[in-house]
Amino acid sequence: MSNNDGSEAPPQIFWRIDEWFPDLSPEVRSRLKAYHEELQKFNRTLSLISAKSVFVADALHFADSINATKAIIKSNPAIDKVYDFGSGNGFPGIVFGIMNPNIQVVLVDTDVKKCEFLGHAIQALKLKNVTVENKNIEALPADSVKWAICRGFGNISKAILMARKIVVKGGSVYHLKGEEWGIEVGEIPTQLCSIWSPSLVGEYKLPVGAVKYGVVRTEKIS
Repeated sequence: MSNNDGSEAPPQIFWRIDEWFPDLSPEVRSRLKAYHEELQKFNRTLSLISAKSVFVADALHFADSINATKAIIKSNPAIDKVYDFGSGNGFPGIVFGIMNPNIQVVLVDTDVKKCEFLGHAIQALKLKNVTVENKNIEALPADSVKWAICRGFGNISKAILMARKIVVKGGSVYHLKGEEWGIEVGEIPTQLCSIWSPSLVGEYKLPVGAVKYGVVRTEKIS
């Protein structure tokens, strides 16, 4: 698309969450929109999301996190505190916190600048239930985590290997995955399968595209 002077107009940055998720309260949708704006502002210097996904972040990042959050809560309404391992750009942790103000959310990441952004976003959005810890997840105290979520944190095997000492017996890690989640589950080493039990708790498509996404729960059984 060109402007009247013949120059190229910048591509449109979409925001279709209100249209796609009318069941969310106006306050939740307003905070999601505010987070979208903060993400765009800081992405120029921090590369929080890829340049290609900026224009359709509403689908690739927000809708994905919203659908996953719904699946996790539906499968386990007892969650009262959740850690977002390798939170980075705040997906899904900040979206989870916006949608569930009664649940404590702890964003954990090793990147100082990204943690500073997350702290800024929490303040800007006035999220009283969300905090940030700038550390490696393996530095968390042993048996200190009951519920955790992760997206883009490496494969399932890597995540549960890193989490094996910090997640309590009976606790779970929820992994947001693309349509090849079954391959990752099949690649979990036998020794880890004696500690963790994987299961699919939710499957969904984004409002655009045909790719299926899944939420895999790994429960610590020993």
